[in-house]
Amino acid sequence: MPSSRLRRALRNARQALTRSEQRDHARRLARHLTKSVRFRRARRVALYWPADGEIDPRLLIDRDRGRQWFLPVLRRYPRKTLFFARWRPGEPLVPNRFGIPEPKRQGCRRRMALSLDLILVPLVGFDDEGQRLGMGGGFYDRTLARLRRCRHWRRPCLIGAAHACQRVTRLRSRPWDVRLAAVMTEEGPRGRDRI
Repeated sequence: MPSSRLRRALRNARQALTRSEQRDHARRLARHLTKSVRFRRARRVALYWPADGEIDPRLLIDRDRGRQWFLPVLRRYPRKTLFFARWRPGEPLVPNRFGIPEPKRQGCRRRMALSLDLILVPLVGFDDEGQRLGMGGGFYDRTLARLRRCRHWRRPCLIGAAHACQRVTRLRSRPWDVRLAAVMTEEGPRGRDRI
């Protein structure tokens, strides 16, 4: 199936979840992540503001205030890449060009991806080999491109966050794809690494 059709089908599947199912999946995701060794060791954690039916990782903040939390911010240059800004609940957010809330640029503490311990990566689809199908803009792949050149890296640990209904048997790997260590769903971890 072409990526565009698969992307549309998987987005429809997650958007079809009821609000009650969405809340339940978010609670279960947070419970599984807080049991993860990689998550417990991480001090600087990036998550995302959910949109378009994505599973909501923000409950993690309420469960653990001892970490530094970061949200992605679209960079002006180079375009289609991200930096990560420190954020605390209650601090102001502004919508980016896609309408997704992000920390204000002025005065925010910016970090590059490689300085973080763990990044929760949003996705549209995933397989058990750590392949991820994103929204199609390539923001995370471009931002994390440097990792493709490293055979082994210690940080950041890349964990996808998704509803279990977004799992597919196999995704085609492309040269620019950056593999995830694992994907966490409401059913628990999926993937090739122990997290």
